[in-house]
Amino acid sequence: MNAMLAYVSHSDLRVFGQLQVWRAPRWFRSWMLWSTRLADGWIYLLLGVLLAAAGGPGRRLLSAGSLGACVANVLLMVIKRRVRRPRPCDIAPHLRYAVRPPDRWSFPSGHTLNAFTVGTLVALSFPACAPLALVLAASVGASRVVLGMHFLSDVLAGALLGALIGSAAYVVMC
Repeated sequence: MNAMLAYVSHSDLRVFGQLQVWRAPRWFRSWMLWSTRLADGWIYLLLGVLLAAAGGPGRRLLSAGSLGACVANVLLMVIKRRVRRPRPCDIAPHLRYAVRPPDRWSFPSGHTLNAFTVGTLVALSFPACAPLALVLAASVGASRVVLGMHFLSDVLAGALLGALIGSAAYVVMC
């Protein structure tokens, strides 16, 4: 187990180092900044208002989303306080971005966890919207790595947990 964790940590540091020196195109940098700001919370409030206004199925999805968000964020706080993994930007400030994280600990990525919880719920409830919902969730996760807020394994863990929580909330509530 220790060898596996060491391998993941080494891989995370290697990816972080490569991203530090990569000069991404301007459109990509803008996309990453936009994606990370998208998941700061305002989009979830807007989605909640739209779902509440939609009535029946929208309100069921809103209830499932509320349950999923509660479970996701309680789990997030428990894991972050237990693991206490430093963020990449605390190890070495990013050379190109000056975005600061909302909290101290890195594992797992809360932005990614919430994006995949909601994205999975939307994808399961509205299959025609699945590609957009999951691309947006993946963009949020990618932005957290590119901006130096999280290691790749933090984002992968957040995506997996979010997809599981979103699926479970869908099964229970919808």
